[in-house]
Amino acid sequence: MEIASPVSRLKNFPIMMYAIVMGMSGLTITYQKASVWLDISSLFGIVLMYITSIVFVIVSVLYVSKYIKYKSAVKKEFSHPIRINFFAAVSISLLMLSIIYKEYNPTISQFLWYPGTLIHLYLTMHTITFWINHNQELDHSNPAWFIPIVGNVLVPVGGVGFVDTGILMYFFSVGIFFWFILFSIIFNRIIFHNQLASKFMPTLFILIAPPAVGFIAYFKMFGVIDTFATFLFNIAIFFTLLVAFMYKNFLKIKFFISWWAFVFPIAAMSISSMLMYHVRGGFGLLLLSYVMITVTTVIILIVIYQTLKNITNHNVCVQE
Repeated sequence: MEIASPVSRLKNFPIMMYAIVMGMSGLTITYQKASVWLDISSLFGIVLMYITSIVFVIVSVLYVSKYIKYKSAVKKEFSHPIRINFFAAVSISLLMLSIIYKEYNPTISQFLWYPGTLIHLYLTMHTITFWINHNQELDHSNPAWFIPIVGNVLVPVGGVGFVDTGILMYFFSVGIFFWFILFSIIFNRIIFHNQLASKFMPTLFILIAPPAVGFIAYFKMFGVIDTFATFLFNIAIFFTLLVAFMYKNFLKIKFFISWWAFVFPIAAMSISSMLMYHVRGGFGLLLLSYVMITVTTVIILIVIYQTLKNITNHNVCVQE
């Protein structure tokens, strides 16, 4: 097998690498909340916070280097009908890091939240404008389209205390509105048209993220679990059960960086479960919380192993 040179690997360094930061951030927040609500050692959250920060810096340095040396390659990704959605992973990474640091260092949290929010506002507008101005092929639609949308719902999670609730409600409203619209489009595509390509099968897990993150954001803003919050939580549980029921679809999939799409939504469901247990109590919710934490941890260990293995074998950052 011909091994790509370091130069060509940098040129092929994909924007999807920020999905690693999203996944690690989700795991970090999971263990941070578990230390507060389930009395799990806080050491896990602290160690993961530093690891996630280092991963973000490494990915950012490499992608900025790619931009400096290969601007045309970055522009090509930015105009790609599928990869354009993964650029929102950059701002989402900033927002999630802001959430990670909020209790630890509010100053760092604000420093990350404000640019993350502004960048995500721009990327949301740009992505939707791209959808409108370019005819989209139905086969290009997949759950990764939710990434720019989920970020809007994520803004209020870290933004409480930084800005007025009205501003946070704007992002929440946009996220929930487009979640309904995009779900209808993608569900229609999955059922009535060609099946998803194998490399995008893991993105089905992203279906869990909008209602799970929406539930957390709603509680953060209003501090109550009412009918609408319960609706979001229940829908998140439904999609979690659905992807679990479809487990055979994921067993023989060849490794792609999109495997990291497994992690963030499952972590969001773990945090939602712990939050619901924290407010409502009950053995069932406690059991669900521990199950989700375990599943999240096992999945991320598998994905980390596969990522390192494929990087070592030079199967990552290659020309598609």
